[in-house]
Amino acid sequence: MKKLTVRVGGGYDILIEKGIIKDCGKYIAGVTKAKKLAVISDTNVAPLYLDTVKGSLEKEGFAVYDYVFPAGESSKTTETVIKMVEYLADCGLTREDTVVALGGGVCGDMAGFAAAIYLRGIQFIQIPTTLLSQVDSSVGGKTGVDLPQGKNLCGAFHQPSLVLIDPNVLDTLSEHYFKDGVGEVIKYGCIKSAELFERIEREDVKASIEDIIFECVDIKRGVVERDEKEAGERALLNFGHTAGHGIEKLHNFTGVSHGEAVGIGMLMISEAGERTGLTEAGTADRIKKVLEKYGLATKDENSVKDIVGAMYSDKKRTGAGIKFIMLKAIGESFIHPVENEKIGELFNL
Repeated sequence: MKKLTVRVGGGYDILIEKGIIKDCGKYIAGVTKAKKLAVISDTNVAPLYLDTVKGSLEKEGFAVYDYVFPAGESSKTTETVIKMVEYLADCGLTREDTVVALGGGVCGDMAGFAAAIYLRGIQFIQIPTTLLSQVDSSVGGKTGVDLPQGKNLCGAFHQPSLVLIDPNVLDTLSEHYFKDGVGEVIKYGCIKSAELFERIEREDVKASIEDIIFECVDIKRGVVERDEKEAGERALLNFGHTAGHGIEKLHNFTGVSHGEAVGIGMLMISEAGERTGLTEAGTADRIKKVLEKYGLATKDENSVKDIVGAMYSDKKRTGAGIKFIMLKAIGESFIHPVENEKIGELFNL
């Protein structure tokens, strides 16, 4: 078993082990005094793993309730999360009880947000089932939902009490969504680790998936510990996300996945960085080649002008402009504020 500890708030462990989902009850019992647990999952994941998780939890003496919502980003709304909160109330969960998020990033974001706002905040635990959620979204305490005006505009920082990562569950993940997670893996190499990026270029991610997950999570752990509420360094984790979220919005959060959109966004901002002399020449080409290696898109059907227009709903926008995350070189990132009137120029518009 691989173990990492995130030292924010009361601190929590991230446990990475093949097959750990079958023993999740034992580990959850070690971090909670709850008598009732509400497992929140979606229609893709529940048929595969809900019975396993409930059985393990019930073996430890928990009263287990489950709430299953329609899978997909289109469910990531205020309406869905309010239904979750109402379900927690119907089940009579108290402040001593716990929510368990069993699913990918959408599930973790919403279940965590429901836990954050129910009774002004109760404990929650993450069991991520996609590569994207295992390497990124399950760690760090960002929870929330989308609004019609943009992605993740309604949410809260609410740290989990435990994260259980089982690489075996990726065997049931479609190739499309595995590639989606690889987009976030590439991001970590771009912003913090030239060695990781070179490994992704040289090897097949699947061949060393446990080590890759550990390395990504370890990078995020360090960033979150230094900047829990995104006052500075944590913003670097949003590399590719400003354009990526704009692309997702233009597609109404359907048809293009998060990792695909982020990959295109990483390439767009790196090309802009090279044009303006901020990014080492050849960086964008390396990113493009590694995206292509893993079958990820390198351009979107929407025009650059339309994508830039959609960026203005991004959370990193200020009254004066947008804080873009850019690369000096692979493995070295920085925050680059650009005034509103100069954003078009950055993207050669």
